[in-house]
Amino acid sequence: MTTPDPIFVDPRLARLYDAFDDDRSDLDLYVGLAERLGARTVLDVGCGTGVLALLLAGRGLSVTGVDPAPASLEVARGKPGAEAVTWVEGGAETVGGLGLAADLATMTGNVAQVFVTDDDWAGALAAVQKALRPGGALVFETRVPARQAWLGWTREHQSLRREIPGIGEVETWNDLLEVALPLVTFQGTYRFPPGLLPDGDVVTSVSTLRFRERDEIEASLAAAGFDVEEVLDAPDRPGLEWVFVARRR
Repeated sequence: MTTPDPIFVDPRLARLYDAFDDDRSDLDLYVGLAERLGARTVLDVGCGTGVLALLLAGRGLSVTGVDPAPASLEVARGKPGAEAVTWVEGGAETVGGLGLAADLATMTGNVAQVFVTDDDWAGALAAVQKALRPGGALVFETRVPARQAWLGWTREHQSLRREIPGIGEVETWNDLLEVALPLVTFQGTYRFPPGLLPDGDVVTSVSTLRFRERDEIEASLAAAGFDVEEVLDAPDRPGLEWVFVARRR
């Protein structure tokens, strides 16, 4: 089982997530694929604060959003239209027991890369495979290792400030902690207005992601009962990410 990072679990950070990840043009591809694939039922694995799940539900699709972080789900449930989505607290390994026969399963953002061990990744794929109908599609993105995205995960490259309603100005930045390929570990730091928090102004969240090569991903999908239909270039990050579209056998 993969333990979610503090940014998703800590309520102080979960409520900041959408403010600092406010450009979600990456989701246009998923919405378009759902339409092209004719999906009517969707399983969003690692749904986080529910942005994609709500977009799809707003188009009339039946959506189940699953996430292991209760703080993120609390944010999702508080959004307009949230009642149209079935929200489930749990990790990817739980989705096979939901009794679904979904047309489409999605993993957006970093979700596919948080499974750092082979066993966790295989378990997630097996559970998703079980939750899809035969011929159903799994769509997810993952960064191209050769492009070394982690080189930009530093304060010099990723320092942001946002005015958060009810909180004030919050600053965030990343520090690269370790590159031990295929694993990369970095720390996100969030500086709140002075005196707002009882235990200091700074809250941190450490994350580790796994960078898999394309042939490794394709082999893992085949082993889990999927056939790779196509591998797309992420339109919001051209040349930096692969978007896999795989069908359940």
